[in-house]
Amino acid sequence: MQELFISSRKNETLREAAKLLVSGEVRREKGLFLAEGARLCRDAVRSGITVKELFYTQSAGEKYPEYIMELREKAEKVFCLADHAGELLSGTKNTQGIFCVCSAGEHEKKEIPYNHCLALENVQDPGNLGTVLRTAEALGVGSVLLCGACCDVFSPKVLRASMGAVFRLPVFFFPSLPAAVAVLDAKGFQTFAAVPESDAFPVTEADFSHPTLMAVGNEGSGLSREAKECCGRKITIPMLGRAESLNAAASASILMWEMMRGGAPHGAG
Repeated sequence: MQELFISSRKNETLREAAKLLVSGEVRREKGLFLAEGARLCRDAVRSGITVKELFYTQSAGEKYPEYIMELREKAEKVFCLADHAGELLSGTKNTQGIFCVCSAGEHEKKEIPYNHCLALENVQDPGNLGTVLRTAEALGVGSVLLCGACCDVFSPKVLRASMGAVFRLPVFFFPSLPAAVAVLDAKGFQTFAAVPESDAFPVTEADFSHPTLMAVGNEGSGLSREAKECCGRKITIPMLGRAESLNAAASASILMWEMMRGGAPHGAG
């Protein structure tokens, strides 16, 4: 494959790729995102993500030849960068100098698996979202539903925090959590709204033998009133300490563990 060398930070191809680093609007408009780092880029390739452009610095070429060789075989275009030019694409302090412009199209799934799933409403912290996705994949959750004004799943911070889980875990997008519940109600899912309320049903006593949607809300305000009302039941994490609530990532992790520990629900495929 022909490989081009870029020495200037003013190069138009480089500047267009850099826009994907900072702008969610550009990512959505182009259907592309930027992955950074040797392992993350390799995870994208091995997960079947299309790599439109591979950029790597001269230093990276010396340090990570095996990673770059694998990426070169899959990338549609390859660019070697002068080290100072590579800084334009980096969202980290100590960059490895490997970047892939990837297609977001492979991430679009049409059918929600008939299995346990997690729904997030208006989760804004990219670190929390990435952690939740990583945990969901590790525990075997069937899918994650992003509802309302959640942060961009393809933002650099989410990609790093998810450790590549975003490439493999089915993720679906809904304008609101009630819209998601309506779809899953029709499919026969039971729906739970996670709340820090004393009158809610303890998650440790819930029956997860049937496909379940577990809804978790925003870091500061929790689930909206509409979200609580549309779910079949309110559920909570029993806490013996003095803390009144947990952050979104911690709550979601505990709830997913309880939901999944009984194994696959009856009828799940």
